[in-house]
Amino acid sequence: MDAAGTSQSSYALGHSAHELERLTRQAEVFAPFTRQLLDEAGIRPGMRILDVGCGAGDVTFLAADLVGPSGEVVGTDHATAAVEWARARSQQRQAKNVEFREGDPTLIEFDGQFDAVVGRFVLMYYSDPIAAIRKLARHVRSDGLIIFQEFDMDNARTYPPAQTLDRTLAWIRQAFDATGAHTQLGLELFRMFLAAGLPAPALRLDAVIAGGLEFPCEILVAVMQSLLPVMDKLEITSASEVDLPTLGERMRNEVVACRGVVLSPAIIGAWSRKPA
Repeated sequence: MDAAGTSQSSYALGHSAHELERLTRQAEVFAPFTRQLLDEAGIRPGMRILDVGCGAGDVTFLAADLVGPSGEVVGTDHATAAVEWARARSQQRQAKNVEFREGDPTLIEFDGQFDAVVGRFVLMYYSDPIAAIRKLARHVRSDGLIIFQEFDMDNARTYPPAQTLDRTLAWIRQAFDATGAHTQLGLELFRMFLAAGLPAPALRLDAVIAGGLEFPCEILVAVMQSLLPVMDKLEITSASEVDLPTLGERMRNEVVACRGVVLSPAIIGAWSRKPA
C-alpha cells in the first residue's frame, strides 16, 4: 500500500473457505438492498463497472446481471484467496461479462475508464476512506457514478433487550474497532463524498428487522466463528465463553421468549456523479 493514507486495516474476518462461504450467505440477505441501490443510482445495461473489494464476488455478479451481456464488471480484491474463489464461482456460473483482478484498485491501473465504481462494506477497511474515494474516482469517466454501501453497526440491537444476542453484537463491534475498521462509516458517507470533491450524494438506508424465529442468527454465529481467533488474541472473549455450538439457539430462544425483534446493522448507500 502507498503512503497516501489508502492502506487497508487488518481484515479481522480473514479469507478462509468458511469466511468466503459466510460472505455469500450474508450477501443473499443483503442482495435486495444492494440491487435497489444500484438500480436507483442508475446502473444500466451496457455499462462497464469496477467493483471494489469484491470478496467472494457477490456484488460483482449482481452488477453483472444489471449491466447484462453488453456490459462488463471488473471485481478487485487484495486477497489472493478471495479472487481465486470468485473466479471459480464465475466459471461455475459461466459468467461471460465479469473479470476478477487481484490488488488494491486505488493502486491498480486499468485499461480505460469505467461508467461506475461500486463497493459494499469496503471503505470501512481503508485507513483513509476519503483518500480512497478520490483515488477510485479517477477510474470513472466524467459524469460517471460513484456508489458505496456501508454499515452503521450501532443500529444493530434487540428490542426488548436480549442479553446473549446484544453481548454478541458488542463483541463483534469491539473486534472490528480494535482492528481499525470504521464501524459507523455509513453515517460518514455524505461528508466523505464532499471531502473527496464529489457533489453531495443521494442516500438510502436499509436494514433487516425480524422476530426471533425469522432473524438469520446463523450469520452472527458465522461472524463469531471467523472473529474468534482475533477476539481471543485481543482478550475480548474466548471460545469457552462464547460456546459457539449453542450460541445461535441461545440467541434465538431469548428473543423468542420476550417476543422481541432483532435489527441488523443499518446498511447505508450513497451515490453521486463525478464532476466534468
